[in-house]
Amino acid sequence: MSQEVSGETFPALRFVLLGRVRAWFENQELDLGSPQQRAVLATLLLRCGRPIAVSGLIDAVWGENPPPAAVSVLRTYVSRLRKVLEPGRSAGESPQVVVSAADGYLVRASQNALDLNIFNARVAEARKLRAAGAAAAAADLLRIALNQWEGAPLAGLPGPLAEAERSRLEEERINTLEMRLEIDVQIGRHGEVLAELISLTETHPLREKLCRLLMLALYRSGRQAEALEAYRKTRKTLVTEFGIEPSTPLRQLHDRILAADGSLGPELMTPENDPTETVAASLDSDPYSLTVTPTVRPAQLPADLTTFTGRHVEVEQMKALLLEEGAPSKTVVISAIHGMAAIGKTALAVHVAHQVADKFPGGQLFINLRGFDPVSPAVQPGEAIRDFLDALGIPPQRIPAGIDAQSALYRSLLANRNMLIVLDNARDIHQIRPLLPGSPGSLVIVTSRNELTGLVVGDGAHPLTLSPWTQEEAHDFLAKRLKAERLAAEPEAAEEIIRHSDRLPLALAVVAARAATNPNFPLSVIVDSLREHQGSLDAFAGSDIDIRAVFFSSYNSLSGPASHMFRLLGLHAGPYISAPAIAALAALPLREARSLLLELKGAHLLVESKPDQFTLHDLLRVYAAERAQTEMSLQEKNLAIERLLTWYLHTADAAYGHITPHRRRISIKEILPSCVPLTFTTYEQALEWCTAERANLVFAVRAAAASRQPAIAWQLTSLLWGFFYLSRHTEDWLDTTQTGLAVARFVGDLEGEAQSLMDLAAALHIAGRDDETFGHLNQALAIYRKLGDVNGRAAAVSNLGNAYLAFNQLGKAIEYLRRGLALFEKIGDSWALGINLSNVGDCYRRLGQFDDAISYLERALTALRTTGNRWVEGVTLDVLGMVKHQLHRHSDAITIYQQALVAHREVGNRWGEGHTLDHIGDTYFASGQQKNAKTCWGLASDVFEDLGRPEAKTLKKKMAELTYLPNCDHAQ
Repeated sequence: MSQEVSGETFPALRFVLLGRVRAWFENQELDLGSPQQRAVLATLLLRCGRPIAVSGLIDAVWGENPPPAAVSVLRTYVSRLRKVLEPGRSAGESPQVVVSAADGYLVRASQNALDLNIFNARVAEARKLRAAGAAAAAADLLRIALNQWEGAPLAGLPGPLAEAERSRLEEERINTLEMRLEIDVQIGRHGEVLAELISLTETHPLREKLCRLLMLALYRSGRQAEALEAYRKTRKTLVTEFGIEPSTPLRQLHDRILAADGSLGPELMTPENDPTETVAASLDSDPYSLTVTPTVRPAQLPADLTTFTGRHVEVEQMKALLLEEGAPSKTVVISAIHGMAAIGKTALAVHVAHQVADKFPGGQLFINLRGFDPVSPAVQPGEAIRDFLDALGIPPQRIPAGIDAQSALYRSLLANRNMLIVLDNARDIHQIRPLLPGSPGSLVIVTSRNELTGLVVGDGAHPLTLSPWTQEEAHDFLAKRLKAERLAAEPEAAEEIIRHSDRLPLALAVVAARAATNPNFPLSVIVDSLREHQGSLDAFAGSDIDIRAVFFSSYNSLSGPASHMFRLLGLHAGPYISAPAIAALAALPLREARSLLLELKGAHLLVESKPDQFTLHDLLRVYAAERAQTEMSLQEKNLAIERLLTWYLHTADAAYGHITPHRRRISIKEILPSCVPLTFTTYEQALEWCTAERANLVFAVRAAAASRQPAIAWQLTSLLWGFFYLSRHTEDWLDTTQTGLAVARFVGDLEGEAQSLMDLAAALHIAGRDDETFGHLNQALAIYRKLGDVNGRAAAVSNLGNAYLAFNQLGKAIEYLRRGLALFEKIGDSWALGINLSNVGDCYRRLGQFDDAISYLERALTALRTTGNRWVEGVTLDVLGMVKHQLHRHSDAITIYQQALVAHREVGNRWGEGHTLDHIGDTYFASGQQKNAKTCWGLASDVFEDLGRPEAKTLKKKMAELTYLPNCDHAQ
């Protein structure tokens, strides 16, 4: 018995991670062996079908203290798991569940085979139901999802990964439970959940959302005094243990309950006016969707083919479906074009899109999802959404973290905006669903080799299956490309070309390209070539397409240098490649490389997607790689790859010098004589190159790891630190840093390991996973000590201080930051010294030790001004202003805040500008100048609203509490 999902067949397995790790084959529970063996399986399942290296598995199961024969033990566990999970597999058959991949393993299983995936899917569906107004149904579905949990997740498993994942999954469970309880209270089920809320607030006394819900449920149950007592109990815990007051929403709810009388009581009792609903909206909704307005009208459709042929029935059918009486439909219309490879799905989608584009004034979005790319990985939904947000003009810093928030922002931008969206070469519905608009009036055209039945059933998509051209359409195509007179001269040869090409558009295009580039050849020569390779035309057997023989006809007509370049292109697995990169790959001058690229382009073996940027069709890339494998020596291929990777490395180094000019430079691999990297004269140029080449740079790190260039893998990742920090492409940053770390460890490169640990910690910080940074930073510190690298020690110690500061562990933060200060003073790094001094000052401010805070902050300002670090100078001035405010020296505080504003505006730090304006307003309010306070808060709110930050709502609430009209000139 097996399961078939998206065209793939999996064994009938079922796995449980939300409790003790268990597995079933059909109805029989399986013996998964020892806790360590179960930990191996759990690690693979948590990767969701993505491979994990052997070193990663060892780290997950044993952490820093693996047994001496860890690799051997791990492989034994994998062997046992394979036998247990596939009881019917014979000795000679390849494993189908735990599969070898690169230098590690992955698990192949249906998405519905894992309880965690089912849980996540139900939660996601519940969010949709809630957004659509079906609150009761959403709560019921969340209850079903939570009932899946059999206990503590990954119970009994050893290892650091299990420990970390237990914490993460438990937090997801509590968040989901809070969402379900919030809905229940909002729709009037407060009596049913009251006992549950009382128990949960005892177990989780610091979760203010649970306290809010309990207070409201008690009040609506006629138990006002108990509601107020619940608040007092929570407040006492927060004040006693942490020295902080409850949040504003919780205090406001307390005040409303306290003041409730005949007029206010009913308001609290009405779910529609529930104050927790307002709070939930501010906390749980996507703030970006309320404030970000797209400024760009994208027009991403590729050019329509001048040789587009036939498909008259399909074109008219799609146009009739997509438009109602000549105008866009009143609903989101999804057309799913599917069929075999090389059948012309993309050509039809683009052709129809151009025909109806004028009906969609919001613009057109297009993306190749690479669902069946034989080399590059499929585009993840988060990556696709970020690309679309880029196209819609949203700056990287305004794109939220997390696929749910990004998808919400994307849908918000498309609301009430008629958009035409083409999702080309999709793998499955999971890749598509986050990219679908949520409001009517838009058109989505999807192409895929799979039928996407789930998209038809669940999303109302209209399927369209393409068949090969008719004989007449194929003949018309050849006539357009080769002229009717040429076909009329050799009618039998023309018919035989169509027959050998099986009327497939791409196959015919390749054959016609060769004939068109050789106008003096009789068509019988083309036919002879097809006949010659007929024995190897296995592309035409089965449901998929492999047109190697057809490619050979075009490839064989190239000049020697052009065919050599085509083979070299098969070594590059990135989504596109620039002319300068190709020149480095081929060790040619740029002018000569461009000439050969034009030859390849003329033979339709290469596409120039943008000026000097080229792509290979999926199947052509495979063919080029095969030619390289058969016609190039291993030494020749390795040298070409090394040239390309070195080119990326040194070009990234040139960009690094502009993006992060004061960060410590690392020694990198020497450049090869034939490699000419790019140079940059401005910060903008460097950032533009990194942005354009991001996908290729990620590919380069992976390629370096796979091609025995470990130094390039971690060095290139380190050089991308500043770009990833600014652009917030967190998934790519984590991917590359983890790859660099694994490779450095594998070859025993201590310098690379330490640098990779530092880079990974920075990426985790940006990803909001600060709790995971401590281990990496401590490991880096130990290595730097071993190497005697004082600069590295200083950076690691200071970053540990920042990590503790992020967790408000101020004693630890000061300890590490002051140790970093001593090291930076020793090595004379004034730039880093200023930053550390500022952070120590902030620690003392938070502790209320204001004399020490002022001392460190003033020392920081001296160092920062010496090095010209205006960005941190503005932040430091803001902290110093807060100190003056807390000392009730309001006039001094205003003066310092004004200096901070100047610095913020000079470097374009809008986030800092907003916070300083907010602080100025607080100071005016504290000194009794309410008019000025309201004006400053209004300016701050405008900044945060422009940035799409939630602070804008808080500021508006502040202003609403004041009664005077604004009149403030001091903050202008």
